[in-house]
Amino acid sequence: MSTPRPAAELFSLEGRTAVVTGASAGLGARFATVLAQAGATVFAAARRADRLKELADTDARIHPVACDVSLEADRTRLAEAALTATGRIDILVNNAAMSGETRAEDETPDAFADVLGVNLTAPFHLARLTAEAPAPATGKSIINVSSILGLVSGAPLGGASYSASKAGLIGLTRELAGQWGSTGIRVNALAPGWFRTEMTAELFGDERSRRWVERNTLLRRGGDGEELDGALLFLASDASTYCTGQVLTVDGGWTAR
Repeated sequence: MSTPRPAAELFSLEGRTAVVTGASAGLGARFATVLAQAGATVFAAARRADRLKELADTDARIHPVACDVSLEADRTRLAEAALTATGRIDILVNNAAMSGETRAEDETPDAFADVLGVNLTAPFHLARLTAEAPAPATGKSIINVSSILGLVSGAPLGGASYSASKAGLIGLTRELAGQWGSTGIRVNALAPGWFRTEMTAELFGDERSRRWVERNTLLRRGGDGEELDGALLFLASDASTYCTGQVLTVDGGWTAR
């Protein structure tokens, strides 16, 4: 039996290049910061260039790339930025997402398609661009940020397009893991529960909604951003070299009910 690697080395991302979408705020900004602190050179992408600059000012390893992931040209330019600067893409975190209407009857087919474009088509294209990039000896890790709403209904909250896109992202994760596993590319999904972010500020700001979350979560509270750090590093690093096609759910027990 081989000697166990030191934990610090196992989770180290020194010398690796990561791309994180939706990185201007919330979980995406934290994901970029965590990967950079682990040693990766991070290309943080989002539409809000001012917020990206603020993030990049906190760590020299974070490089801002203004990008609208709904646009194919922007997605291609994002991958090219990472490859031009470092010659590689080791880690992709497909985090960018948008929500739709809560009630299905209020959502038009065009609006539904727009949500799928950002939440599902964009991750597919970026994953393909990552797979086509030069292969590092360490292999590649693609992390698709899904949601518990891709696993179970969120009614009376949630939304048809958002839930469909997040469930589709899980299906995409498994299929790409199957197609690319022989090349050393790992594809996994991270499914957060109810975390306090910019997107859920209204939810947690409403007492009735907050109590609903607490009542239906086994740990009786919403999640804090740092409680995803370990899961992200596990999937991004050598700690998960034998893990692919999986959904890592971090939800305080919401889906265990």
